[in-house]
Amino acid sequence: MENDKRQIGFFEKYLTLWVAICIATGIATGYFAGDSISFLSGMELYNVNIPVAVLIWLMIYPMMLQIDFSSIKNVGKRPKGLVLTLIVNWLIKPFTMAFFAWIFFTKIYAAFITPEMAGEYIAGAILLGAAPCTAMVFVWSYLTRGDANYTLVQVAVNDLIILVAFVPIVGLLLGITDIRIPYETLVASVIVFVVIPLLAGFITRSSLIRKKGADWFENKFLPRFKPVSIIALLFTLVLLFAFQGSTILEKPLIILLVAVPLILQTYFIFFIAWFGGKALRLPHKIAAPASLIGASNFFELAVAVAIALFGLESPAAMVTVVGVLVEVPVMLSLVGMVNRWQKIKS
Repeated sequence: MENDKRQIGFFEKYLTLWVAICIATGIATGYFAGDSISFLSGMELYNVNIPVAVLIWLMIYPMMLQIDFSSIKNVGKRPKGLVLTLIVNWLIKPFTMAFFAWIFFTKIYAAFITPEMAGEYIAGAILLGAAPCTAMVFVWSYLTRGDANYTLVQVAVNDLIILVAFVPIVGLLLGITDIRIPYETLVASVIVFVVIPLLAGFITRSSLIRKKGADWFENKFLPRFKPVSIIALLFTLVLLFAFQGSTILEKPLIILLVAVPLILQTYFIFFIAWFGGKALRLPHKIAAPASLIGASNFFELAVAVAIALFGLESPAAMVTVVGVLVEVPVMLSLVGMVNRWQKIKS
C-alpha cells in the first residue's frame, strides 16, 4: 500500500496551467478584437447565452454519465458519512461562503470595489458556495484512496438535492444581500444545466450498459468523454475573459483579491468536514472524500448560472471563473494533507 502512488490525469493535473493560458488568451482576444466579438454576447435565448450554454452543456453532460443512480439504494448503509456531507454542503457551506464574500468585498476591499460591484462579486461567490462538487470528487476520492462506491452514493444524492435546493438557497442568500433575482432565469438555468444533462446522462448510461455491458461503458465509452469536459471548459474561459479583459487590464489585482476569500473558504469548510468526520469516527476512506466534496465546487454550474443571471461581462461571472483557477492547486494541497495525516496515523 505504501508504494501505491496514485496520479491525477494529465488534463486534470495541469488544469490550473490551462486555465491561466486561457485567461491570457481571452484577455488578448478581447483587447485586439475589441467590439468585433460583441455579437457573441447578444446571442441569447431567455437570458441564456447560446454559445456559452452549448459549451457548458458539453462540460456537464460527460460528468452526468459517470453517475450511477442505482447506487442510491445503498444510501442506508453507513449513513454517518452521507449525513456529514449533506450537512456541510447544504447547511453550512453556502452560508459561510456568503459570509466570507460579504466580509471581504464590502468591508476589507471597500476602498477598491464599489458597492454595486461588491454585490455582484458576492453573488458569484454565493453561486459557487451553493453548488457542491460533482465530477472532480471522483478524482479527489481516488487520490486519497477513498471508497469509490461510497463516493458515488454521496455524489448521486448531492446531484438530486441540487434539483430542489440550489434555487431556494441561492434565492435566499442573494435576497439577503439585496440583489434582485430573476427567478425564472435561475430556474431555467438549473433546468438547462442540471435537469436536462442529468436525464440525458441517465438515459445514455442505462441504454448503453444494457446494450454493451458495464465493462465496455466504464472502460471504453467514458474515457472518450474525459477530455470533452475540460476542452469545453477552456473554450468557455477564453470567451469569458475576452469580455472581461478590459476590466482586468484596468484592475490587474482583481483576480488576486477575488481568490483570497475563495481560498480561505475552501480550507475553512475542509477543516469543518474533516474534524466532523473524526468526531463521528468515520474511517479514512469515507472521511477523506466527504471532506473534499464539501471543499470543492460544481464550478461549471456556477459559471453557467452567473452568466445567465448577470451576463458574460459581469463581476459575478468572473468570480466563478476565478473559482476554477484556484480550485485544482488548493484541492491538491488538501489531498496531500489528507494523505500525510493518514500516513502519520498508520
